[in-house]
Amino acid sequence: MPRRWDAVLFDLLTALLDSPALWNGVAGDADAGRRWRAAYLRLTYATGRYRPYEALVAEAAVAAGLSPSLAGDLAARYGEIAPWPEAPRVLRELAGAGLALGIVTNCSEALGRLAVARLEVPFRTVVTAERAGWYKPDPAPYRLALEEIGAARERTLFVAGSPYDLLGTARVGLAAWWHDRLGMTPPEGAPAPLKRAPDLRSLAADVLG
Repeated sequence: MPRRWDAVLFDLLTALLDSPALWNGVAGDADAGRRWRAAYLRLTYATGRYRPYEALVAEAAVAAGLSPSLAGDLAARYGEIAPWPEAPRVLRELAGAGLALGIVTNCSEALGRLAVARLEVPFRTVVTAERAGWYKPDPAPYRLALEEIGAARERTLFVAGSPYDLLGTARVGLAAWWHDRLGMTPPEGAPAPLKRAPDLRSLAADVLG
């Protein structure tokens, strides 16, 4: 039976990387980190056209009652972001099976490249919000990734980390598999994903069949 998927696109900073741990460390504790990240997600996913990522992170810190200087501290430590434990193995399994892999991330170009390097897996395309000119869930970043990965939309799966990606993928007709590691609440109107999983361990089996 033919395989359903030819390509898999990933959210980067939540689906593949444990960025919350870094945010918590920079903020000083888990509660402050959660408030900061929640403010950042609300702000970023409402922004639309790209403006500097680091500025949004600073604004989110202020909204969470923290110092805007934390944005610079976060950027300085971006190279410390660690993958979720199973992520490298799952990515190697998918790549070894011949699937094209790509990234679509709400991040600056410089910080996105730093974060991708932590995975040590080749990606056919890495689309940052800066390069696309728009933040997710605007369709532009997803469409650029689809164009560059060279697979048909109906043959491409998107692995979300943030529930806001469920809105963005629906706008371009991409099927979504949600890695909900953090137990997040989907925004109003978000369609149900093909699967909602607490980790990535079943992803390769789901993709490869």
